[in-house]
Amino acid sequence: MYFLGPMEERRVYTSSLLSKTVRSNASCRGRVQVSLLPPSHSLATMARFKAKQPSGAAEKPKKPRMSSAERSAYFARREAAKVLRSVLQGDARRRAVGSIKSLVYSPSVKNKKATFALVCQTLKHLPIIKDVLEAANVLNSRWKRQEELVYIITYDILFGQEISFVGDAEKFLVQRKVSLQSVLAQLLVRKKVKRIEDLIYLYQTPDVSKPRYVRVNTLKMGVDSALIELGKQYMVQKDDLVPDLLKLPPKCDLHDHPLVMNGSVLMQGKASSMVAAALGPEPGWEVLDACAAPGNKTVHLAALMRGKGRVIACELNKERIKRLEDIVRLSGAHNVEVLHGDFLSLDPKDPLYSKVCAILLDPSCSGSGTVAERLDHLLPSYAAGQVANTDEEERLNKLASFQKKALAHALCFPQVERVVYSTCSIHQIENEDVVKSILPLAASHGFQLATPFPQWNRRGLPVFEGSEHLLRTDLVEDKEGFFIALFVRKDRTVLKPDRPDSSQLSKRKRRLNKNKVPTLFGGMFKMWLYCRPNLRIDQKNTP
Repeated sequence: MYFLGPMEERRVYTSSLLSKTVRSNASCRGRVQVSLLPPSHSLATMARFKAKQPSGAAEKPKKPRMSSAERSAYFARREAAKVLRSVLQGDARRRAVGSIKSLVYSPSVKNKKATFALVCQTLKHLPIIKDVLEAANVLNSRWKRQEELVYIITYDILFGQEISFVGDAEKFLVQRKVSLQSVLAQLLVRKKVKRIEDLIYLYQTPDVSKPRYVRVNTLKMGVDSALIELGKQYMVQKDDLVPDLLKLPPKCDLHDHPLVMNGSVLMQGKASSMVAAALGPEPGWEVLDACAAPGNKTVHLAALMRGKGRVIACELNKERIKRLEDIVRLSGAHNVEVLHGDFLSLDPKDPLYSKVCAILLDPSCSGSGTVAERLDHLLPSYAAGQVANTDEEERLNKLASFQKKALAHALCFPQVERVVYSTCSIHQIENEDVVKSILPLAASHGFQLATPFPQWNRRGLPVFEGSEHLLRTDLVEDKEGFFIALFVRKDRTVLKPDRPDSSQLSKRKRRLNKNKVPTLFGGMFKMWLYCRPNLRIDQKNTP
């Protein structure tokens, strides 16, 4: 029996030969070897033992390293599955976290081109893919939890390019490739078509072609410089309505362009770019963007203000806040402050907002005017034959109720002079009906409708007097359906009050003379007088 001290480290090799080696630390000098083998067993016996003993490394076969193409395909499918999950969940709840493009081209997605192509193509073929998987009984309990990844891989197997199928999910579906193809062939017979292209045509919605618009971020680059730089690759022309907007041919892919990557140019549609321009903020103003995410309109406000003043970007949705912060950071809009909170919970009398003189309100809406840009026509809720029903009407009513509350709240901020209300909806219930219901409240606060972009010929639906001040873009003519309403306060510097008659003017003068104060308190008196519009005199209108 051998006793080892507590500070000793032992390495024991157990075998049929019962050989043991003991190594001591500082408490033992040298190395003690104890052999339980008979003396006749020589080194040759030990050599035979070592030869018989299998190597641990040899037992586990090494996985072959993935090639660059395999690695790219593997991660692209998983990024696409993650985006597809967000898209389908948002569509099911009728509350999208973002458009397909905004989700794909977020900074977290590395392989943007491959991911975008996979998501769009899978959505186009999704009804066929679901029918095939259901008939083949492939989605068992394990893979049901990863059904979006299964959709992506099935698209690649049946319709895409068979690049490489590395990964457990890929191997599982490749083993069932024959079964999937057999079910697809039966589907062709059932639908009475001969070619897969004809089957796809039955399920697909035609794409809507529209020009590619980009807005130059004037915080980083001049419009002329951007025009020259983009003109090296594309035919580019300035927009005739929005000064910092450029128009390019349809389907120009600029997502990886250096000017887009560094924030000098932002991919933003024409109608969307018209909203901040309609508000017309000036340098030095304090402006509140009430429902700010994803942030294109927010940073447009900052650019129109030349980076001077303050833009408060309010956003309630936690998932969209990061996207908003990324856009603000990329644009270099240092005068933007992101506020994570509910716009309806902001107190208009709070000193924090006492200097806010303009509000941009672009609340949650149905998004019915951007189905082509957002690719919403690919979603299950926009599938062929699915029309507006009771659930859709209920959703629109809830949206309109929120929109009315938000607009009424915006008009209650005491120092606000301009409020722009916009939606990307074509529905009257979200547009003209909202404005009409708010007009009495707006008038009580001194607001009236103004006409943004008077040269634009598509105005509001004629459902109430004054609807000609409203602005619409047409889903067919302009390829997107937007709505803009601009409210301005009548008794502020934006619009001067009506000229008072002589009797009213003399009464006001007598009041002012009676309450005249020493020059020392002149500044305080002016501040008090500004808060009392009924005592003010418009010197320019004085006869």
